[in-house]
Amino acid sequence: MAHGPGKSNRKGISMMQLAEMFATEEKAIRWFEDWTWPTGEMACMRCGSVNCYRVKSGKPMPYRCRDCRKYFSLKTGTLMEDSKLPLRVWGWAIYREMTSLKGVSSMKLHRDLGISQPAAWFLLHRIRGAFADMRATFAGPVEVDEAYFGGKRKNMSNAKRAEQTGRGPVGKQAVVAAKDRETKQVVARVIDRTDGETLRGFVDAHASDGAKLYTDDATAYRGTSREHETVKHSAAEYVRYLEGEGRSTPTAWNPSGAC
Repeated sequence: MAHGPGKSNRKGISMMQLAEMFATEEKAIRWFEDWTWPTGEMACMRCGSVNCYRVKSGKPMPYRCRDCRKYFSLKTGTLMEDSKLPLRVWGWAIYREMTSLKGVSSMKLHRDLGISQPAAWFLLHRIRGAFADMRATFAGPVEVDEAYFGGKRKNMSNAKRAEQTGRGPVGKQAVVAAKDRETKQVVARVIDRTDGETLRGFVDAHASDGAKLYTDDATAYRGTSREHETVKHSAAEYVRYLEGEGRSTPTAWNPSGAC
């Protein structure tokens, strides 16, 4: 049985649990150590060697590798690298961003954590960047389409309008999205090009090999090994209804209404 967001069956770490886990910086360090080295054996964050030791003074960093002879910390090689913010602040920031259905603003994080707004913006930029590459793979059927965003030229300033010469999507940002019909999950990505390599690469990243694929008739989607059906935007067809199901069932999804 599928369960939607906010249902009581969804499990996670409560704010009370997090407050206990990260009550002090020492507790936060122990938590990150346990998470980073679950077997209890310390490993170098630079070369992976287990021939490491703790630096008594903690300077210039808390740990040192005997093999590569370099110092390292729990932040080395992670989204927290080069940050002077305490680990407990990072723990709280990750929790707030990842448990908020619509994310959290830098101003809200600034107020909640008692840090500056620029520091909160830096945290969110790093956290979102780290989780951006997490791939959602859909079993399908999967609907994929691209759209362009950037506003209407008539609403732009004269200077901005002058920069955008040409017709169609000139000056607009392309975004491609995929939707899993069964789970209703959606994943979207900003793209620089809408060529075959880019769009098929997006499909391969987010649709399982056996997923049925629905797109428009753009040539960029051709060549996939998946079962593939299309609607013809070029013929003003945006929805095709299937027979025998007793309801309207579109065979392709178009987030923009028209591309």
